[in-house]
Amino acid sequence: MSTIEIPCSILLLAGGKGQRMGGKDKGLMLFRGKPFIAHIHAVVRELTDDLIISCNRNQAVYATYSDRCVSDSVDGYPGPLAGVIAGLEQARHEWMLVLPCDAPLVDRALVRAMLAHLGKGLGYPLMLRQGSQWQPMFSLLPKALLPTLEAAWAAGERSLLRLLLAARAKGLPCSCQDLRLQNLNSPEVLLAAQSGAIETRP
Repeated sequence: MSTIEIPCSILLLAGGKGQRMGGKDKGLMLFRGKPFIAHIHAVVRELTDDLIISCNRNQAVYATYSDRCVSDSVDGYPGPLAGVIAGLEQARHEWMLVLPCDAPLVDRALVRAMLAHLGKGLGYPLMLRQGSQWQPMFSLLPKALLPTLEAAWAAGERSLLRLLLAARAKGLPCSCQDLRLQNLNSPEVLLAAQSGAIETRP
């Protein structure tokens, strides 16, 4: 059951190749004894009645953490833009929040700060921004953007960041030291987080 006044679909991106993890499915890797996807699911489940996971393998497992799963329309792990398009195609609401599966330190306060954009009556996408660094994997997208993304994909564009900037995306500032955005996307970073060698609290 969603506790957000303005309905919003949520997409968790778990469809990557996991190249820096030796080809492992990152969403199912363990952090503090639970899969990455379980940590994020615990944060967002009560915030939406339309939880979607983009995944290209292990769909039966991911189905237990979502209302539905989507897969890329082409083979070969083409990148996050494909997952976002697949998610928007299936999203039930007029807005969709996007999060990566390999950021298990995301908390509800951060997600709610992004969702607060919905109450401002703006039709532009939103991305988190750390200094000059935009974070397109942490974004809030209007479903009305789907035709633009589909046309760009058909024309050969593969950069979600470029497309969101072209759509005049707004930035939600975050500290460059905000570890809630930390991607545990390599064995070294994951080991450091597991061992406490890096601080894992925001």
